[in-house]
Amino acid sequence: MSEEGAQAGAGHDADDARLASLGYQPQLRRVLGLFANFSVAFTYLSPMVGIYSLFVLGLGTGGPAYIWLNLIPIAGMLLVALVFGELASHYPVAGALYQYSKFSVGPGYGWFVGWFYGLALLITVAAVDTGVVGYFAALTHNWFGWNLDPADHLTILLITVGLLLIQTVLNITGAQVMGRVAQFGVYVEIVGTFGIAIILAIHGFHHGLGYLFSTQGQTHASTNALGLDFHGSWLAAGLVAVLAPVYIYYGFESAGDISEETKDAGRQVPRAMRLAVIWGGIGSIVLTAALLLAVPGDGAKGVSDAVAGGVPSILGQLPSWIQDFLLLMIIFAFFSCGTSIQGAGSRLAFSYSRDGALPGSAWIRRVHPRFRTPVNALIAGAVVTTLFVLLVFASPAQDKHFGFITYPGGVNALVALVSFGVSGIYLSFLLTVIAAAVARSRGWVPEGRFTLGRWGTVVTWLALLYLGLMLVNVVLPTGLSSPRAYFNLDWITLLVMFVIALVGTVYFVLARPDRGLRHHLHDELEASAAERQT
Repeated sequence: MSEEGAQAGAGHDADDARLASLGYQPQLRRVLGLFANFSVAFTYLSPMVGIYSLFVLGLGTGGPAYIWLNLIPIAGMLLVALVFGELASHYPVAGALYQYSKFSVGPGYGWFVGWFYGLALLITVAAVDTGVVGYFAALTHNWFGWNLDPADHLTILLITVGLLLIQTVLNITGAQVMGRVAQFGVYVEIVGTFGIAIILAIHGFHHGLGYLFSTQGQTHASTNALGLDFHGSWLAAGLVAVLAPVYIYYGFESAGDISEETKDAGRQVPRAMRLAVIWGGIGSIVLTAALLLAVPGDGAKGVSDAVAGGVPSILGQLPSWIQDFLLLMIIFAFFSCGTSIQGAGSRLAFSYSRDGALPGSAWIRRVHPRFRTPVNALIAGAVVTTLFVLLVFASPAQDKHFGFITYPGGVNALVALVSFGVSGIYLSFLLTVIAAAVARSRGWVPEGRFTLGRWGTVVTWLALLYLGLMLVNVVLPTGLSSPRAYFNLDWITLLVMFVIALVGTVYFVLARPDRGLRHHLHDELEASAAERQT
């Protein structure tokens, strides 16, 4: 055997030995290297999906200057990635946030983190896959002359279910397939961010760099493209506009969900998390800047036209064949993003059920003997996601009043549920970072391949501060007449969070899944460390 092969074998044995020290036997196939692991995290984060979905929100609330608000979630989530990286290196187990919290605080706490995080992932798959419908309709119109209505509920359901079926089949066939889809997705993201920026620059920008430091009248109701009134306050506008990038910079934690399929996970997973945030930030800023500089027209009128037409109106300046090529790339970016999220979610369900934490755990945790993938977890997740997609049919024509809560007419139930796709992720992140802070206060010393050393406590508390403040900004109810109602349906986001927490609490009290989790808190590494200290 070659020296390189011997090192790879030794690393593989070390990964499995660490897994065994945590009380688990290897069941999944360890086939992913750094690039594949990074690709899953990066395509989940997906700058293309985020920007093509949220560009209008950012531009219509903060004007071109909203681009600089990217720096806030990039910095904040990089701190979170450092905390998660330290946990992932110490606990390189499928399930990521659930496992980190379970080992750091306790089984009950960990169970709730997994509950919130798992549902947020399933909801996010529904949101991403339904987001592709408009682009698919545009491409099929250009190529085949079809006139699909992207707002038609049946059209949304059929396209989304078809996409979900393909993603599920690919994920079932193995981690390598998931990795390859994600790797190709990275190349698509490169072309779709840096490539588009270069193409727009060659075609000719309409503004100089100074345009990126202006609001173009978006802080005033009379000139705001969305008719929102921030009373001239950039701070008020910025608190809303920052949500456009905030909705982009997560997903990097999925690198930890596939730890048991990653070679040298204790070292590579933390690297993949950091790289996903850094390169996601660079790609997002470059593409956003290019789109802003390519906005036709000046002043509030130019912004208003760009908001009305969205990204397609800006790309409409390019030759038709380039537009079709871009539509194809956008569709694949959504596809690879959904595939990565589904893959990460299935590993969480596998890890969760392996500990007996879910109803039907014995069925959900089964691994396919040939593909070595959690096939039942994938199928169950696809079914639940499809049920969420069916909520597009629930769309009241009139406002519905429930005490002090008003559900606005014309908004389908999936849109309301999707709010948890972001708030649930931030809640899960916050609870996990709190778990890290609690573990440190109890004397936990990270002993993985990646540690923060003496900076650990400071980084943890800064990450906690960022997540807490941003979660408040995401869910804060300010009334349906407030400019914030453009993205936050007053109390609806908090109501969805409350219902999900209530359902979880009822199940937890009746089934007491934490009792089974108590049998899966074994960690020989920490035990030996405690012995050395004594």
